[in-house]
Amino acid sequence: MKIGIVCYPTFGGSGVVATELGKALAKAGHQVHFITYSQPQRLDFFNENLYYHEVNIPAYPLFQYPPYESALSSEMVHVAADAGLDLLHVHYAIPHASSAYLAKQILAAQGIHIPVITTLHGTDITLVGKDPSYEPVVTFSINQSDGITAVSDSLRKDTYDHFAITKDIEVIPNFIDLDRFNRQKKDHFKLAICPNNEKLIVHTSNFRKVKRIDDVIMIFEKLRTLLPCKLLLVGDGPDRMRIERLCKELDMLSDVRFLGKLDAIEEVLSVADLFLMPSESESFGLAALEALACEVPIITSNAGGLPELNVHGVTGFLSDVGDVEDMVKHAAYILDDENLPTFKANALARAREFDVAKILPHYEAYYERVVESSRAIEI
Repeated sequence: MKIGIVCYPTFGGSGVVATELGKALAKAGHQVHFITYSQPQRLDFFNENLYYHEVNIPAYPLFQYPPYESALSSEMVHVAADAGLDLLHVHYAIPHASSAYLAKQILAAQGIHIPVITTLHGTDITLVGKDPSYEPVVTFSINQSDGITAVSDSLRKDTYDHFAITKDIEVIPNFIDLDRFNRQKKDHFKLAICPNNEKLIVHTSNFRKVKRIDDVIMIFEKLRTLLPCKLLLVGDGPDRMRIERLCKELDMLSDVRFLGKLDAIEEVLSVADLFLMPSESESFGLAALEALACEVPIITSNAGGLPELNVHGVTGFLSDVGDVEDMVKHAAYILDDENLPTFKANALARAREFDVAKILPHYEAYYERVVESSRAIEI
């Protein structure tokens, strides 16, 4: 099958999932064409079935904001026609679903009929999409998609609750490439961070308010009074400078390190003992799944799709949003030397349930259903 994938090319969850899906499809023998404004960060290996098409956005003095959506639709039209695509799979509704709808109409006028699948990832529904500036377009373009998927049951429910969606939404969870995340300890790295055998705690995010990084700091502040430990914060975003100031005010800078954005996150996770995700909202929790794949137990809030991933008392623990004391109690329990090996083994076992080899067939089967249904409508 020839598939066009449209996504954001950054480190964000939707872009990572879309890129990893495209790579897995290419390995399975499908021809995959990425269409976006720059090469996706995770598109890091060569395969004869992989193609990349950059969306060109010409500058023009009249435009205060360059019309990316129009340029994207045009590129979709060119690629679909020239490559003979069987379908377009767009990740993150804004603006990809509406751009795909426009491209589909232009192609239909040329006698080319191509189905569109939209995958909903989270904030395109739970945050940005609900804004009155976008909601009518988001609702319309999702309903005009030939197939709709969501990464969790929670996100599926949120979509129906907040938008007038009239079509079925298929839940296909996020996945992990276990070959990439196989635990390979970098003992020299752990020794540099934890020279006295301290426990290593990790948090990764885009440093936004919804991630509740203040809670991460409060958890760590209380935890380090109970046992020797260090904290690594991976990522960047608008809250980073404020969090650095908070760590300084709490005299924690000797025990906290800010690593910025990292592509090879598995190298950090491979030596971690615990992962924290106290988010106010998570449609799935891809970063937590990456931790599980590296045998790292997780402490998370019970928000959104996290209870669908984190098995309470098995892979880690779930707490109410903002319940720092409960998270500290559970973290100390996990980090006890008698308990930690069991939680680590459970973490990897859970991650195996989301291996790309198990999830990819669900996408392939869904593609076939949507393409066949589209052909039946044409006839």
